[in-house]
Amino acid sequence: MDELLADLRQAILTQDENGALEVTRSLLESGESPRAILESGLAEAMLELGRRWKCGEAFLPEVVVAADIFARCSELVEPALLESQEARAPSFRLVLATVQGDLHDLGKNIVGAMAKTVGFDVHDLGKNVPVDQIVDAARELKPCIVGLSALLTTTMPQQKNAVAALEDAGLRPEVKVIVGGAPVTQEWADEIGADGYAPDAASATELALFLID
Repeated sequence: MDELLADLRQAILTQDENGALEVTRSLLESGESPRAILESGLAEAMLELGRRWKCGEAFLPEVVVAADIFARCSELVEPALLESQEARAPSFRLVLATVQGDLHDLGKNIVGAMAKTVGFDVHDLGKNVPVDQIVDAARELKPCIVGLSALLTTTMPQQKNAVAALEDAGLRPEVKVIVGGAPVTQEWADEIGADGYAPDAASATELALFLID
């Protein structure tokens, strides 16, 4: 199984879509844990690719293609995950969004996939999401947590605007806000009044669980 998981990681890192889908199917058919496929195969590969991107060892087109492959493989894994006993019945709602002006959603997508494995009912608003849409979603869906991603320093202020808008709408007592993204820091989270900051998808999932407890 470890060898197949390594093959899956390698297929994603080399943007081999057919290979990644084939290995994902093989892992599922062989009885591998759906959660292990997601975390040790798919997510681990994307986190490694993200590290390479930050270091200049990978380029944006590679990341974009790999993200599409990640999404297609996740579609295969998710039904098996939800059927297994590893995924808790959804009991807490999480709304995710990449803020307005920002078209990057790789990290957000990984957070959403991993959050589902621990029982969150995830509602992904997508990328380039206006503040008003985030507030409307918080009002209508009544999530316990809103996660806001910003991958550019120029879009970080939209996180601040969203927190303020949720406060103005009277929703902050009922909803926690998590922020993340390459330029985001704990200091920034503290400055804008967010409830937490996570540097990566695994940390974001752990933080979300901590906040609901």
